[in-house]
Amino acid sequence: MIVELIKKIPDERKNQDLKIWFGFSVFYLLWCTMVVDGRVDHLMFYFLLTTFLFWHKKTRNFALGFAFFVAFWIIYDGLRIFPNYLLNEVHIAEPYLLEKSIFGITIDQQLFTPNEYFRNHSSTVLDVITALFYLTWVPIPLLLSAILFRKNTKALLEFTSCYLFTNLLGFVIYYSYPAAPPWYYDLYGNVFDLSVKANAAGLLSFDRLIGYPLFEGLYTKNSNVFAAIPSLHAAYPVVTWFYAKKYTSKALTWVIFIDIVGIWFSAVYSFHHYFIDVLLGGLVAIIAIFSYEKILLKTRFSEYIVKFAQFIDN
Repeated sequence: MIVELIKKIPDERKNQDLKIWFGFSVFYLLWCTMVVDGRVDHLMFYFLLTTFLFWHKKTRNFALGFAFFVAFWIIYDGLRIFPNYLLNEVHIAEPYLLEKSIFGITIDQQLFTPNEYFRNHSSTVLDVITALFYLTWVPIPLLLSAILFRKNTKALLEFTSCYLFTNLLGFVIYYSYPAAPPWYYDLYGNVFDLSVKANAAGLLSFDRLIGYPLFEGLYTKNSNVFAAIPSLHAAYPVVTWFYAKKYTSKALTWVIFIDIVGIWFSAVYSFHHYFIDVLLGGLVAIIAIFSYEKILLKTRFSEYIVKFAQFIDN
């Protein structure tokens, strides 16, 4: 099927696309077989990209336009090769005690973290709302990307490359300061246990409501148990908001702003992050945006973005 699709590509573009496909194929297949443990979803991902690249000009442009997202997925998936706890000591009690000292809530002379307070004042309505907000960390950036793909390829590349840059900055902090999430300290105390798997925590309430292990299935695949600081879940909607404000309508900007508030609250309510993690995630996003816009785009990187956008639109 792929051969038939390639035959339909105009000659002036065929060689370029074949070079891209061949280079990516060699890298990705070697990466999956020799570096990370190859899985079925790796092959599905590879064949999906291959099909997009050769199916039609629009799907080809779509695949190339999302190149920085593809790079993010490959890097994130590769973090399991060298876990952050191998590089630095894991901090378990410290974030909990700091959260209590700064944002602690006193009730009947007893001090609680915001996570603990919300657990004691949870409700079915909040369980549903927070779960739905927490699911938006992927669809909202993809929605903005789809809008920018239709309107402005250069803007799409700016957004997605800044999104990748934000993740890289967050990953540096992950490895510099490995930290346990609040659910880990709540369940296991100040004990470092490598056998512990990622946990959906408060989001399990939503799973029980719908009678399906949605979040349980998602989090059992997560290998980054000790990567709570910063909360990149909190960073993503901030980056998305900035580029929505820069390139789209006020209406979408307000929708994403509401999403920021919802995700930030959900992260704390669901026992996935301390409020400290969330604030640091927002700070990482701000630093990344500032560095990208004021420094990186003042270098030759900006020229590469323009040339790549022209190549995609060709």
